[in-house]
Amino acid sequence: MSGTTGPVIVVVLAIIGAWYIGAVALNTPFQLDTYERADRTNVPFSELVSDTLAQERPVLPAPHQIAVEIWETTVEKKITSKRSLIYHSGITLSSALLGFLIGTTLGILLAVGIIHSRVLEKSLMPWIIASQTIPILAIAPMIIVVLNAVGISGLLPKAMISTYLSFFPVAVGMVKGLRSPEVIDMDLMHTYSATRVQTLWKLRLPYAVPYLFTSMKIGMAASLVGAIVGELPTGAVAGLGARLLSGSYYGQTLQIWSALIMAAFLAGSLVALIGLVEKLALKRMGMTR
Repeated sequence: MSGTTGPVIVVVLAIIGAWYIGAVALNTPFQLDTYERADRTNVPFSELVSDTLAQERPVLPAPHQIAVEIWETTVEKKITSKRSLIYHSGITLSSALLGFLIGTTLGILLAVGIIHSRVLEKSLMPWIIASQTIPILAIAPMIIVVLNAVGISGLLPKAMISTYLSFFPVAVGMVKGLRSPEVIDMDLMHTYSATRVQTLWKLRLPYAVPYLFTSMKIGMAASLVGAIVGELPTGAVAGLGARLLSGSYYGQTLQIWSALIMAAFLAGSLVALIGLVEKLALKRMGMTR
């Protein structure tokens, strides 16, 4: 066991252990009520624990129950099935990726404009920061309604919510990155009579690449959250948000938790993918971190 994986495994085991203890504690009241209605008394503790971890609609599902639910809704279901978690994940992922692409592009363009214009910096930055103080649950229905009113529906409204959440970290990170070159490097570009475009392309952007990737990791996770939230006020019938909504309506806690775990898995995978691209890009550029 290596020095890096050891602590991770210990923490994971501790979380799983605490999870099982919490599941038993939270599911026990319902199980005791079930025993009482069946006129059963003096139930062995081992049987109580076993029954609390095997309830059909537990308050807190045990990890193995969630694992079984994910297996049944991924491996044992066709991808095109409306009950397939992969099918719903694909719908949410498409909205998140489109929103992330738009948000990243918008964030980079805003950052470039801000560092080259004092007026844009003074006028845009306060609004960019203020925009993130509005709860996404409050603004999501407004975006959906407004876009539907002008005939825009389907994928784009959800993508716009992802854009709203993902552009901010990219814009702020890129502003910091584009301003990170040393004064001596900027003076050297002036000595060469470099234009603003040349300075941006040959000096500012290479310096900003590490900041960009860091911001993209945050923006990717936020984009996925935005896509899920965007499915909630629309009454969507597909997507991870729809799975969460229908699960809450019918008390299907296993469905809710499986959708949450899948969302976390998608976010972690996408962030890891961006990290891999970052390593390759920085290595190609001769930059080490």
